[in-house]
Amino acid sequence: MRHGTGDPELDRLLAQFQKDVTEIERLRDRITEVRGRGEAARGQVVAEVSPTGALVGLTIEPRAMRLGSAELAAAILEAAADAATNAEAGIGELVEPFIAGTVLDDDR
Repeated sequence: MRHGTGDPELDRLLAQFQKDVTEIERLRDRITEVRGRGEAARGQVVAEVSPTGALVGLTIEPRAMRLGSAELAAAILEAAADAATNAEAGIGELVEPFIAGTVLDDDR
């Protein structure tokens, strides 16, 4: 059971703080679910990355095997880089409402 401090202003601030913490926890959970997706070699190579940029999925179509090892490696790196950029954009969209109007807001 939650009890007040007896100070209405302090109680209001504590309630707002708890609400903010809950929202940040939800944001953290949503960020961990973000996956970035990138393609290369005309869609023959598709990479998926986590929010940290770790590769969590890679699809290489059979016809991509005709590219040769160097070109295939370059396509994998390109797809992974595009996926990381995509994940970063997704995270930015989630975080933007939380930083809008603060010192962290680049548009300020």
